[in-house]
Amino acid sequence: MTSTNSADGGFARLRAEFELPEDFHPSVLAEAETVVMDPSVLAADRADETDLPLVTLDPAGAKDLDQAVLIERSAGGFRVRYAIADLAAFVAPGGPIDRESRRRGQTLYLPDGTVPLHPPVLSEGAASLLPGEIRPAVLWTLHLDRDGELLDAEVRRALVRSTEQLDYASSDPVALHPSIAALPEVGTLRRELAVRRGAVEPQLPDRMIGANGGDWVLGMRPRTRLEAWNAEISLLTGMAGARMMIDAKIGLLRTLPEPDAETLDWLRGAGRALGIDWASGTSVAELLAGLDPRQPESMAFYTDTTRLLRGAGYTSFDGELPETVTHAGIGAPYAHVTAPIRRLADRFAAEICVAVSAGEPVPAWARDALAGLPGQMSASDLLAARVEKACLDQVEAWTLAGRTGETFEAVVLRAEENRAEIMLADPPVMAKCAGENLPEGRRIAVRLTAVDVDKRKVSFERA
Repeated sequence: MTSTNSADGGFARLRAEFELPEDFHPSVLAEAETVVMDPSVLAADRADETDLPLVTLDPAGAKDLDQAVLIERSAGGFRVRYAIADLAAFVAPGGPIDRESRRRGQTLYLPDGTVPLHPPVLSEGAASLLPGEIRPAVLWTLHLDRDGELLDAEVRRALVRSTEQLDYASSDPVALHPSIAALPEVGTLRRELAVRRGAVEPQLPDRMIGANGGDWVLGMRPRTRLEAWNAEISLLTGMAGARMMIDAKIGLLRTLPEPDAETLDWLRGAGRALGIDWASGTSVAELLAGLDPRQPESMAFYTDTTRLLRGAGYTSFDGELPETVTHAGIGAPYAHVTAPIRRLADRFAAEICVAVSAGEPVPAWARDALAGLPGQMSASDLLAARVEKACLDQVEAWTLAGRTGETFEAVVLRAEENRAEIMLADPPVMAKCAGENLPEGRRIAVRLTAVDVDKRKVSFERA
């Protein structure tokens, strides 16, 4: 990591620029305070599954805990119990919380704090699957064979009690908690199946912003094995939910069309230019799985591959299946059902799955919302992406302020005729660099030519 020269006020100007809400309307807070005191939230018709030794696994310090998991071996393979926070128990259709959550769409994460989807009394309190607390949940039971393939799934409402809050930083992937001791095996099997399905997953490391004293700092964090395995459980559940909704011909899917031939031809050309051996008959997924993420040409190819993931959206349907029901990046139909505290769509998709699994009609409030959800979620996704980029751009500018004229080592990620997208080795800044025919996938020296902190822009040229 590298220290920054951050301006006074942190991200307040950015929050104002994007008109991010500072708090919830009093009516929303009042409804939240009332509902968390309502005993009927726990007294509804729910199975008592509080004896299940579920655990949560999240980034250190997380309070909005959506999921708790238990993985058991069975005679035929594995059984996954996956409890998801049941926000529908707290959110009255058409009420203040419902209306405000539809306006927000999802929780926004900024370095100096979140803009939550729901009031913290819910998202970090009564709805969160905190350890030792009885909580209403949507409980998935997923049966897998010995190869990790899904055999069948069911979902119902339950009361659960997480036994422990685990985090990625302190959990040992070799000696995991007994409730997730089988996670490495299941996660590995599911990742192997993902490659066979054709799932496209560029292994680009996450750029992070953290605090160091009074400064904001940039860092790089590669995805750990534990995070990758845990993500497979969420993906598995999302695929099971999508299949339920497709079979019932009602639902909300996350979709992405298959890439066209022209895009694939372009990607093959990019691979050849980088010196990547792409054997005939090898899928994009298989090729990505075999690359070394530490090599600069791999980073450049990962960046090129993100072009295949453009165009993802949300598709709702009721009575007739849409033309596209799959997500090409996952290689299967998929739905968001596992993060209702942080994402609007999950509350509605989970409600549909509960009804379908029980053979009951989908509640009118969930059915009526379907038409508007794709637009609401797409708008919130766009805002979240813009806010995340603005935060990174701001810290990059703070980091490089006063260093104009210095030379840095960089990797060329994507080259055009007169400029390229580069990533510095230290600090991990991603920016545009001027220069003709810059060698994609190669390390070069670049010179910082300008920094504009107010506009959050930095410029480079080849040294």
